[in-house]
Amino acid sequence: METKANKNTPSSKSETKAKADTKKKDVADSKSDATQKTKTTSKDTKSDNSGQEFREFFTDELKDILWAEKALLKALPKMRKAATGKELAASFDEHMADAEKQIDTLNQVFELMGKKPATKKCDAMEGLLSEADSIISDTEKGTAIRDAGLILAAQKAKHYEIATYGTLAALADAMEEPKIAKLLRSILRSEKASDKELTVLAVESVNEYAAEE
Repeated sequence: METKANKNTPSSKSETKAKADTKKKDVADSKSDATQKTKTTSKDTKSDNSGQEFREFFTDELKDILWAEKALLKALPKMRKAATGKELAASFDEHMADAEKQIDTLNQVFELMGKKPATKKCDAMEGLLSEADSIISDTEKGTAIRDAGLILAAQKAKHYEIATYGTLAALADAMEEPKIAKLLRSILRSEKASDKELTVLAVESVNEYAAEE
């Protein structure tokens, strides 16, 4: 009479253990794949969010400098009226024309960003223009000293703009926006030229006359 095979023979136990190990491995691999997929998705999402945040930061800075340009445009007529020398007054006329062009250029930048032009109060320019008002109040009308002070105030504003446009152009490069970078650098060149003209005016005439008063 044949004897039935024992269900718990060493061979059966080995097969059962092998199947259990295979199942555990499959579960572990599945978890690993899921974890890796989650990490990859998280990384991609973070990358996308970081790019978007950078563009939003850039847009905020555009709003800041647009406000600054508009505020300067409003302040320049007063500075022109306060100027003593005809050359300085004419220079302020040029600055007004430049500011209008720069505002138009910034509007183009907003369009390239897919945004509607908007402003955000620029505390730095507000402070610089307030200082210009103080210079006018603290100096005597018709003096070279006032003109020297006005040039100082104008150049402080120009230097702020130069720093801003230079940085914004570099940020546009980082975003791989060559058209925007080109527009911003066109403004930057204009600001540098204006600053140079003011320096020449101060050095060649105004400062010397102011020192003699």
